[in-house]
Amino acid sequence: MSPAAVARGLALAALLVLSPAGATRQARRPNVVLILTDDQDVCLGGMTPLKKTNALIAQMGVTFLNAYVPSALCCPSRASILTGKYPHNHHVVNNTLEGNCSSKLWQKIQEPYTFPALLKTMCGYQTFFAGKYLNEYGAEDAGGVGHVPPGWSFWYALEKNSKYYNYTLSVNGKARRHGENYSVDYLTDVLANMSLDFLEYKSNFEPFFMMISTPAPHSPWTAAPQYTKSFQNVSAPRNSNFNIHGKNKHWLIRQAKTPMTNSSIQFLDNAYRKRWQTLLSVDDLVEKLVKKLELNGELDNTYIFYTSDNGYHTGQFSLPIDKRQLYEFDIKVPLLVRGPGIKPNQTNKMLVANIDLGPTILDIAGYDLNKTQMDGMSLLPLLRGDKNVTWRSDFLVEYQGEGYNGSDPTCPGLGPGVTHCFPDCVCEDSYNNTYACVRTLSASWDLQYCEFDDREVFVEVYNLTADPHQINNIAKTIDQEILEKMNYRLMMLQSCSGATCRTPGVFDPGYRFDPRLMFSNHGVRARRFSAQSL
Repeated sequence: MSPAAVARGLALAALLVLSPAGATRQARRPNVVLILTDDQDVCLGGMTPLKKTNALIAQMGVTFLNAYVPSALCCPSRASILTGKYPHNHHVVNNTLEGNCSSKLWQKIQEPYTFPALLKTMCGYQTFFAGKYLNEYGAEDAGGVGHVPPGWSFWYALEKNSKYYNYTLSVNGKARRHGENYSVDYLTDVLANMSLDFLEYKSNFEPFFMMISTPAPHSPWTAAPQYTKSFQNVSAPRNSNFNIHGKNKHWLIRQAKTPMTNSSIQFLDNAYRKRWQTLLSVDDLVEKLVKKLELNGELDNTYIFYTSDNGYHTGQFSLPIDKRQLYEFDIKVPLLVRGPGIKPNQTNKMLVANIDLGPTILDIAGYDLNKTQMDGMSLLPLLRGDKNVTWRSDFLVEYQGEGYNGSDPTCPGLGPGVTHCFPDCVCEDSYNNTYACVRTLSASWDLQYCEFDDREVFVEVYNLTADPHQINNIAKTIDQEILEKMNYRLMMLQSCSGATCRTPGVFDPGYRFDPRLMFSNHGVRARRFSAQSL
């Protein structure tokens, strides 16, 4: 479909609006734009290349310094954004159809109740999606690209995982193939142009929600031609957990070879540079979008959110490149917001998570959050700068490892169950890389407590005040009472739903701990994910 045809379709849709009397009332409600990048870290300098984004969003609004994801992998994290739920409640556990990623079960049980569906059907918003949706979207076994999730007025979704060229888009359910001509096919720029077309031809009588989901900085890290020479002198940060042995950690971390080979270091440095290069096109997209909103006279009535689906690592604990792990570099993400009533150049240290995005956007739209089953909280009081806001001090991180019964053909000596292995047989995931954590940030504690669902029931605990790079596992030395309370809190969070996910944490004044309710020191194992639970 040509850009002109897209424009005509949008113009036609703009005519099919509510009556002017009702529409005028609705138009006063704020618009919302959500920009979602793919695998963009914040701990290792991932925001550094985005000078325009920093000036246009961060400096004009608020930067959340402690923003996290409940699962450090694309599909579970994106499902959490859409549903406002932890993975144990939306049941998307990894990037496969078998793991419920864009499966028919997901489409039947969760998609009708995502926040965009509520925005469109209950709040009267026109909704626009462009970019990567879920990793298995477009799979033939789950409806192909003909499937358009409920809640979207305009749908331009990427088939499967991130690419920059040679991809297929679902254009409102019709497949459109793109090639490798930069001027018409480079995906980040295509998303920018589609977004500008929407803003040009949308209805002016309804508020709008836009979700723009870029491929950058996900592999294959293909930069736009004008940016391929950028950052030639940049290399991955050599912080204190770079290229060291992950002692006292889960076996998957301990199996990494230390020191890394020169070829591995060259590879991850090159990947780091290329990731930054791809983000320069995202920076351009943000600038174009903000300018168009300003030109339309809509910028002052529009909230703009900028975030990522998970973090990333490049050499930490001698793991070359990936995400999936429980550490800060993988679970912490950027979150910038500007919009009506938000003072410029603010920072906020509250503990927030991407399960909060859906409730926040629905709250902005005026929807009663008590009608939802979402686990997250509305950020609106924090965005407005309300005083004496009662807020969480902890949240849940959970992940179900990917792995196969057979051995990896490149590393048969490692045995069955490992996956995502590099040529030197350092593997980034395994079937028993299945864990759950309580990440706590209170006035007195900056703590992470994690348990693995393996034969050891391996435990990792980190005091991030003393050890921000999570080098020293203190599970065997921390006070036993704290350990028991964290175990119990983990068990409670793994079984929480809705309001019960927002109860006081271990170090909150309202917390109540009854040791008699402990099933055992490791009773939490019963709450682990399993394929059968799907």
